[in-house]
Amino acid sequence: MKEHRVPHAAGSIHDLVRKATHSPDLMTQAETARLSEHVLKCGEHATEEEQAIARKGTVEPENMSAAEIQLLGKRAAAKK
Repeated sequence: MKEHRVPHAAGSIHDLVRKATHSPDLMTQAETARLSEHVLKCGEHATEEEQAIARKGTVEPENMSAAEIQLLGKRAAAKK
C-alpha cells in the first residue's frame, strides 16, 4: 500500500512567496522564519530596512506584522 505524506502548507520558497504576498496573516512562525532566512542568505539586493525586518523574522517570527511579511515576500519574489 502506498504511503500518503501530509503535504506541507508551503513546501518550497515559491509557495512561501505566494503565501506571504497573498495571505500573510496565514503564515506560520516556521514559514515566516524560513522566508526571513531566505531573504537574508540570498541577499536579493535587500535594503537595510528589509534586512532588519528579515533579522527580526528569524529571531521573533511571532512578532512580525502582515505588512512586514508581505514586504519580505515581495523582496523574495523580485529575483524571479
